[in-house]
Amino acid sequence: MNKILLNSLISSTLFALTATSNIATIQAAELNFAHIETVGTSTIEAKADMAIISVEVSIEAANAKSAKDEADEAVSQFRQRLLEAGIDKQHIQTANLQLNPQYRYVQNEPKILTGYSANRQITVTVMDLSMLNELLDSALVDGLNQVNNIELKSSKEADMMAQARQAAIKDAKQKAESLAKGFGEQVAGVWQVRYFPTQSHQPEMYRASMKMNADVAQTYQQGQVTVSDRVEAIFRLK
Repeated sequence: MNKILLNSLISSTLFALTATSNIATIQAAELNFAHIETVGTSTIEAKADMAIISVEVSIEAANAKSAKDEADEAVSQFRQRLLEAGIDKQHIQTANLQLNPQYRYVQNEPKILTGYSANRQITVTVMDLSMLNELLDSALVDGLNQVNNIELKSSKEADMMAQARQAAIKDAKQKAESLAKGFGEQVAGVWQVRYFPTQSHQPEMYRASMKMNADVAQTYQQGQVTVSDRVEAIFRLK
């Protein structure tokens, strides 16, 4: 190996080791006092009172225009039915058309165009969970033949997150005080907090054909939304 290159590699390695050592030394110096590290956790549950549903129409036709027209018509009719049911238009989102040719393949022969498939998706935020089953039935009537997912949510999720955060902080403090007491010490105060927000846990998404028993949708009205949080803290001891 070239001597200059070898010296360069050695210098780089020594620099990296020195930098790592310095960081470790600084961290050790910062924690050069009696302390307790704890992790506070919390979980809050609430009954779901709203849902986000995603339904889709999938059409196959002999030509592209027919497939597109049928898909557009199904989405348009369902959207109008949603508006008539009192769903705010801001809670209705329609996806662009996906149009694809369909072929039949035979070994050692050119592929044969058999028609076209058209897909369009519509996502609806349902603020009144009691309407869920009726809206799913309406989608079926209007030709939307696939449920991509049903996600149950709580309209109070922001409040739940705030409560979970405070509960996690309280849990971390109680653990620190309990540990200190067990060792005959006292907590002087918090020195460092590490916090990484967590996401709410929604009930499992439902994915299936629209050809389902109507009772299935009703079971989601009993769903629970779970919110968890976590905080890490370092406390000084007196």
